[in-house]
Amino acid sequence: MTSPNFIPSTKPLPFELHPSSIQGQGAFAIRRIRKGTRIIEYLGERITQAEADVRYDDESMARHHTFLFNLDKRTVLDAGTIHNEARYINHSCAPNCEALIEKGHIYIYALTSIEPGEELVYDYGYERTEDMGPEAEALYVCRCGAPNCRGTILAPAKKAPARKSSAKKAKTSSTSRKKSVSKSRGNKGAGVKKAAGKKSSAGTRKSTQRRAKSPSRKRAS
Repeated sequence: MTSPNFIPSTKPLPFELHPSSIQGQGAFAIRRIRKGTRIIEYLGERITQAEADVRYDDESMARHHTFLFNLDKRTVLDAGTIHNEARYINHSCAPNCEALIEKGHIYIYALTSIEPGEELVYDYGYERTEDMGPEAEALYVCRCGAPNCRGTILAPAKKAPARKSSAKKAKTSSTSRKKSVSKSRGNKGAGVKKAAGKKSSAGTRKSTQRRAKSPSRKRAS
């Protein structure tokens, strides 16, 4: 079930690993997990983007199988080597968890309240590039079984913004400029005073987090 590089969590976990109908082993709650709970840190080996490109080439795989997260522009977390129980949390298009980067670490949080026996899942949302089409979606196939399953673990394709007529754009721009000038004259300094206000602890925590992204890889030439 686990590899020689498996590092078990030193703290009691609210889930256990069992066979999953989604993929291999999965994480199943053994008690109620409240919404917003930090469940576990996602462990992995910290490597460079270049090293990740050397190790993995998604396009040469018959079936996609990597455990990568981007920490920043230079660093990737690879749970294909060093890992803990978090590696076995499966993907779903109807997630009850999310992966967030916080102070250089990745943590799995509960998006909703999770009941005992329920499988923990989050949306892998693999980064989608412009050249990815049906073949890529087939490589990154999803079998989560959710009613809203999009059929792939790739992030949803971004919709092109709707075009507006040039006349309407010009009118909107002119109106906005007038409002902006009027507002700046009447409320000078109000924005600065508001920004200097004290933030709530919840707001501060949220501002230090960002969603962790799983990169698709193409071997460097």
